[in-house]
Amino acid sequence: MLSAKGPSLGRKSVLIAHLSDPHITTGALAADPATGLYRALGRVLTLEPWPDCVVVTGDLVDTGRPEEYAALRQILGRFPLPVHLVAGNHDDPAHLVAEFGGTHVGGTGDSARYTVEYPEVTFVVLDSRVPGTPAGTLGADQLAWLDGELSRRADVPAMVCLHHPPVAVGIPFMDGIRLSDGAELLDVLARHPHVVRLLAGHLHRPVTVNLAGTVMSVAPSTYRQIDLCTRVEAPFGYVHEPTSFLLHDLTGTTCVTHQVQVSHAAAPVQGF
Repeated sequence: MLSAKGPSLGRKSVLIAHLSDPHITTGALAADPATGLYRALGRVLTLEPWPDCVVVTGDLVDTGRPEEYAALRQILGRFPLPVHLVAGNHDDPAHLVAEFGGTHVGGTGDSARYTVEYPEVTFVVLDSRVPGTPAGTLGADQLAWLDGELSRRADVPAMVCLHHPPVAVGIPFMDGIRLSDGAELLDVLARHPHVVRLLAGHLHRPVTVNLAGTVMSVAPSTYRQIDLCTRVEAPFGYVHEPTSFLLHDLTGTTCVTHQVQVSHAAAPVQGF
């Protein structure tokens, strides 16, 4: 799929903008999350060439209410690039699918797990949300489905997208609410060497981990970041660090990832 911004000067790579954790809400606290996502998407549109698509790895909204997804639709409705949405622990998959299923920013229309096939890359989107807990689980059925989806185009690079990281990253509070069946997910990934990236969110920080023959890239939040507190006794909290997103540049089976700053004085932003 070519960029929507005209010719890419002979470029053969695929560009994927990877955003996460916008936490869109309504009411008195709605302004900052909405502005953060809008600015990040506006920054995406300043890139030359435009990315081929955008992936947002979960916690799309803050409480999973239908009116929050309606607010998210207002932000995404005029955005000109394909957007692939992933459910996080703050989301409600049923409300997410009701608002976005079957649209250019959703999947097939009946599930928060789905597959998107581009000529150069396959995205397999998972739903790791478990009601009543901030931790995540995929379950045996979804892992079997993932195994089957990855087997269908083994000759094409794939990216697996979910919210919860499957391994500990050294932040005790967040490690306690990671994916509970992460080892089982890694077993599946290890059987599919064409998986070039595992795209995740949840951590509100940029984090990179090599695992199961691939690389996990965790995108920071477009809203606010989590303090890098690596001691168990350290207080957990948010910090107003600059916001950013990741840009994955995939050429064949080689994937290069850049961090793109958003909320600083030198970052250009385009309206849409």
